[in-house]
Amino acid sequence: MIILKNLSLRRSAKVLLDNASVSINPGERVGLVGRNGAGKSSLFALINGTLHEDKGDFSMPSQWRMAQVAQDMPETSESATDFVIAGDSQLVAAQAEVTAAEESDDGERMAHAYMALHDAGAHDAQSRAQALILGLGFQVRELNQPVNSFSGGWRMRLQLARALMCPSDLLLLDEPTNHLDLDALVWLEAWLKKYPGTMLVISHDREFLDAVTNVTIHIENGQLTRYGGNYSTFEDMRAEQMALQQAAFAKQQDKIAHLQDFINRFKAKASKARQAQSRVKALDRMERLAPMLASADFTFEFKEPLNLPNPMLTIDDASFGYPPPADAPPGTLPTVIVQHVSKSVFAGQRIGILGANGQGKSTLVKTIARTLPVVAGEVIEGRGLNIGYFAQQELDVLRPKDTPLEHMIRLARDTIANGGAGQFSSREQDLRNFLGTFNFNGDMVKQAVGTMSGGEKARLVLCMIVWQRPNLLLLDEPTNHLDLATREALAMALNEFEGTLMLVSHDRALLRSVCDEFWLVTRGGVEPFDGDLDDYQRYLLEEGKRLRESLKEAGKVASAPVIKTEPAPAAAKKPVSSGKIKSLQQKLEKLDKSMAALQAEKAAFEARLGGTLTVGEITETGRQLQHVIDELAIEEGEWLELSGEIEALEAAGA
Repeated sequence: MIILKNLSLRRSAKVLLDNASVSINPGERVGLVGRNGAGKSSLFALINGTLHEDKGDFSMPSQWRMAQVAQDMPETSESATDFVIAGDSQLVAAQAEVTAAEESDDGERMAHAYMALHDAGAHDAQSRAQALILGLGFQVRELNQPVNSFSGGWRMRLQLARALMCPSDLLLLDEPTNHLDLDALVWLEAWLKKYPGTMLVISHDREFLDAVTNVTIHIENGQLTRYGGNYSTFEDMRAEQMALQQAAFAKQQDKIAHLQDFINRFKAKASKARQAQSRVKALDRMERLAPMLASADFTFEFKEPLNLPNPMLTIDDASFGYPPPADAPPGTLPTVIVQHVSKSVFAGQRIGILGANGQGKSTLVKTIARTLPVVAGEVIEGRGLNIGYFAQQELDVLRPKDTPLEHMIRLARDTIANGGAGQFSSREQDLRNFLGTFNFNGDMVKQAVGTMSGGEKARLVLCMIVWQRPNLLLLDEPTNHLDLATREALAMALNEFEGTLMLVSHDRALLRSVCDEFWLVTRGGVEPFDGDLDDYQRYLLEEGKRLRESLKEAGKVASAPVIKTEPAPAAAKKPVSSGKIKSLQQKLEKLDKSMAALQAEKAAFEARLGGTLTVGEITETGRQLQHVIDELAIEEGEWLELSGEIEALEAAGA
């Protein structure tokens, strides 16, 4: 059990917890909620030992193993699979002991070391790690790629996989969904629901919290309040408490007014002075209940668009992708991700764009937003089309060294230069006032954007979009850095928006509340998705089951759930007519047979270790088992390289 009793916690001069108490029982799945800056991450730091209480008591079982996602960006050339396997601290320690025992030439020590290595799960560590990696959205051909070859968001996914790989009694997750697409998010929920230990989660995704938690702890005004139930249950109970508190506050204000009136009327009269003084003391003793304020720091709205072209845009047999790099040889063709798309977008449509990672959702949106050129075909814009684009990475449109005011001044000048009037005057004071409506007040308007938090950057991008008075909104993961209250404000504003909306998001609550229809980007095309988000989650689960079965048949991933919508590996496909691919397929078949034989050998050695053996027999069997495991790892690596090569050739149309 984790116990905080009368605990106070500071960071510099700021009091985060003030005489707070709460307990967390073994096996509970706790959602930690509260405003940004309330102290959620600091509470995690207290639990993991980075911070220490200023006063009061904190205790947790000393034997508990703890796992959490490292926040640093990994810089290593080791493969994604090896990096995740290294997250299993128990396995790493067992491997180190085997090495030390072999060097000592102590037979008994070696026997114990091999048994410990087996108990730590060395026999299936690779398959467990790869199940986690695939579940979080990576492709089969990426399993052996170096960690340094991935972008920042993908490296953070590997950090998450590494934390899940670590055997633990306590799992701390701080915003684990920020870098995930919807398919990876659904997989993570399924994995966490089966996690047997105690779990604490910080998240601004209400549906994720509802799915994986059964207790909610709210941090507010330095206090910890425990609620039984998930986030929706907490929200209902909190609303009821707020209503009761507001009523109590109103009743108290009436009593204060009555007492104050008596004091004012009779404090100058000698005959009533004693009674008036007693009322003053009663007023001083009375507990002052704070009025309940709205949760959101601010609200905003999109003004009515100046015009609504219909159709907004027409996509005519278009292909979307990336042009060849500037240093590519002459004649290099562009990379095509989505092709042969013919669709129209009409005034007032509210489209949610679904699809697995890498299928081309962001590429489609970037092309419509004019950030990428059309590879083939046409995207025909309606007359007077005015796009408001929220990029998945806010710094795609923000300049780190510039201030919010400089961003707004430049936006106003560009809008006027392009013949637009904007929403308000371009006078500096008017722009300052407009920034103030998005909580950029005082010195914040002259603060460099690069020093701001993710939530502040997201607010600035929203501010710039609203000012432009768009008639088509393209939003690519707009909620990644927004807290729950600001997400609600965004949903309300989008529901009142009178233009057209195209939204990519893993926030299912937002998708449900603002989208009327869905497009599915899959297998190189775009098609309507005839169903709701529950249907889509079932679709993802079915696709994941199909892939898992394909991988099992190929001897790759044995047990952990894999939810992914990529096509099955090349080994599960019918041979292609290309001579090179046929040759690779034949090599792959030979590897399959060899790996099956090694798997049988491994199972036999493991069964033998489970029997009654002498110390010498245990040592020799352990050595033989380790040799088979090493051989199997080499062949699995070759299998992955071959299947990745086949997949690449088939994708290129070889």
